[in-house]
Amino acid sequence: MLKAGIVGLPNVGKSTLFNALTSSYQAESANYPFCTIEPNVGIVKVPDTRLDKLKQMVNPQQVLPAAFEFVDIAGLVRGASKGEGLGNQFLSHIREVDAIVHVVRCFEDENITHVDGGVDPLRDSETIHIELAMADQASISKRVERLAKQKKQGDKRATLEAEIFEKISPFIDNVEPINMDVLTDEEKAILPQLQLLSTKPLLYAANVKEEELADPDKNPFVAALKKRAAEEKRPVVVISAQIEAELAALEHEERMSYLESLGVKDSGVNTLIRAAFDLLGLKTYFTAGEKEVRAWPFEKGSTAPQCAGIIHTDFERGFIKAEVIGYDDYVVAGSEKAAKEKGTMRLEGKEYVMADGDIVHFRFNV
Repeated sequence: MLKAGIVGLPNVGKSTLFNALTSSYQAESANYPFCTIEPNVGIVKVPDTRLDKLKQMVNPQQVLPAAFEFVDIAGLVRGASKGEGLGNQFLSHIREVDAIVHVVRCFEDENITHVDGGVDPLRDSETIHIELAMADQASISKRVERLAKQKKQGDKRATLEAEIFEKISPFIDNVEPINMDVLTDEEKAILPQLQLLSTKPLLYAANVKEEELADPDKNPFVAALKKRAAEEKRPVVVISAQIEAELAALEHEERMSYLESLGVKDSGVNTLIRAAFDLLGLKTYFTAGEKEVRAWPFEKGSTAPQCAGIIHTDFERGFIKAEVIGYDDYVVAGSEKAAKEKGTMRLEGKEYVMADGDIVHFRFNV
């Protein structure tokens, strides 16, 4: 299961947000640095209105949404790459996640201390990026020496890795987002395996006060962060971690009423979960029957047999065909049977690349 790591300086609202995301209160949150030491891990369900529609149409015994993991990682401070604070633990934990949700404090509150003495989201975000880049520089330096020896012995993989490091090092040295266009398709496929911190996909979660949710762009901190993020081509989701934690304790109707009173249509947590799901490069296909309607997450670009294997390895091993109906076609037809009669159900083979929203029945024989 792919993981998104919640990262940021101490006291920016990471653990409060994690509690809201996972609707659990296992992550301690308090007004002092390094409250979180060991990373907390929670599974989050992906909100998807298509599931609600399929539930109405199929009337199954149960509905199971797609899910992935969020990890709440210890707060980082300046000098983490040299072991300051909990730097070494922070860096080792972040290597294990597939994408980064960078929580940035965008509110003033004299009762909540700031590790650097004052609120400045651009400085704070830069602190994180610099520390990740410095850790990567040290890692690359050690690995390049080893790769040089392996290249002399004719190791093709070593040659490929060395070329990747040569291409991306200027971006890391300048603490800039890596321009993926400099890499070949083969190099792009290998890059995640190198476990560099600066290369992980990243989005910003701008943490604001309750009263700023309805119109966050009036907040100068948010405006500045959005401008920087646009330059970096990274998304920004505005949330109020404290409000989200309170919403998590309410029933659905109370929650919607509360959001309406704040002038907001949807929970920031829902928006953040969807954004993180997309950041991980995940899409969704569905299986729909009387026993259950289920959303299955798959990595973009996966073939039908690979997606079948998510359900069970036997499905991939013995894959024959996939009966596929696009979500929109399914809704228009009104049922699987009607889709077959209208000719909108397709039989797809081993080369078929699954699309987001496909409703599938796999044929297999083992």
